[in-house]
Amino acid sequence: MATALITGASNGIGLELAKVHASKGGDLVLVARNKSKLDELKTTLENQYKVKVYTIGKDLSASNSAQEVYNETTKQNIRIDYLINNAGFGDFGMFVETDWNKELQMINLNITTLTQFTKLYLQDMVKRKSGKIMNVASTAAFQSGPTMAIYYATKAYVLSFSEAIDNEVSDKGVTVTTLCPGATESGFQAAAAMEESALVKGKKLPTSKEVAEYGYKSMMQGKTVAIHGSMNWIMANSVRFTPRAMVVKITRKIQDKAK
Repeated sequence: MATALITGASNGIGLELAKVHASKGGDLVLVARNKSKLDELKTTLENQYKVKVYTIGKDLSASNSAQEVYNETTKQNIRIDYLINNAGFGDFGMFVETDWNKELQMINLNITTLTQFTKLYLQDMVKRKSGKIMNVASTAAFQSGPTMAIYYATKAYVLSFSEAIDNEVSDKGVTVTTLCPGATESGFQAAAAMEESALVKGKKLPTSKEVAEYGYKSMMQGKTVAIHGSMNWIMANSVRFTPRAMVVKITRKIQDKAK
């Protein structure tokens, strides 16, 4: 069975993706900042599913962290068959008031590290003529997002980049899937300080488990773009037929704090 490397695997969608893959009998390399959480998950998955789990504690917003992880898996002679770039975070607030250091970390993690991971492991996959990559974007990828300007922009990058790469390797035995969840019960909102947003306050959100199962299935099918939830699919595609200025205004209204 294939070995999957999953970033941001200590909680939320990443943790659930690890469970899904392990349940299929697949070995794992789990990467996140919190190594103790990863080691707890390692023990659980190895006992429950009899798979091998290798953990790497790493701050993936740090420069060249993807290269360091790649070097470690190479040194350990672990072949990565599936790469799942799940790690990412957002921030909520007016751009003029938000913290630049946090935003720089966001750009490094959501864009730079994801791109470098894809570059490194894709080269190996193309040589072997087999492999799967899933890059986790968001329904935020389909429009700009006032009050979360940089987050939305990073996810637009992930979608555009991943679609292009999937096309480039489509004849090389490798697929690249972009998973685009909407708002999800994952701890993301708390980290982004957006619990008061009208987008999530008082809403029944899909669970991380539901999104992970959908995403994993889509990756296995080789889907290029996987939008979780029929309403999310309709909203993501409708923006193509709506004037951009109107889309931005609607997004701002949805994102603003619930009255």
